[in-house]
Amino acid sequence: MNTSTSITREKILATAEQLIYQNGIQATGMDLLVKTSGVARKSIYRYFATKDEVAAAALNARDVRWMNWFRAESDQAPDARARILNMFTVLKRWFESEGFRGCAFINTAGEVGDPQDPIRLIAKLHKQKLLAYTLELCEQLDIADPDPLANQLLILMEGAITVARVMGDYSSADNAQAVARLILEKHLAAEA
Repeated sequence: MNTSTSITREKILATAEQLIYQNGIQATGMDLLVKTSGVARKSIYRYFATKDEVAAAALNARDVRWMNWFRAESDQAPDARARILNMFTVLKRWFESEGFRGCAFINTAGEVGDPQDPIRLIAKLHKQKLLAYTLELCEQLDIADPDPLANQLLILMEGAITVARVMGDYSSADNAQAVARLILEKHLAAEA
């Protein structure tokens, strides 16, 4: 792929991601994508056969970028326990950022009914990656069974994200962090 081709494709994906995050998949039609990106419809179809392909590629790109960002920010804490708690601090900063509209993957999964639809599968994969990262941190705690703890933490994160988006309560990250602290203490005390 030459530089011009790559730049055009990236422009399409960046615009699609922004529109999907702002408006949802159903409200993001090809006309809006053409108008907003400034890329001709014919050029868009040169890279993507359908709107669904554009949406899937944009969500895959967001998954990679968001996970890299979240992991880098969370990993700034000095050890696994602190990193786990820092995940909630990072979430709160995200909630308070300009343009926060909840989780793109929860939002888009809610628009798609079929669990086997590629969009739903991308959302599922994103959550599996978040769980895998959380499990990785839990395994560093050297507890007997880190899987239940990782699953509990994932539920706390997802709940905080949903409450922040639906209720506009960004302190949900603080509340989830307080519960995470209790759960961590329980798991660590069981190992002592």
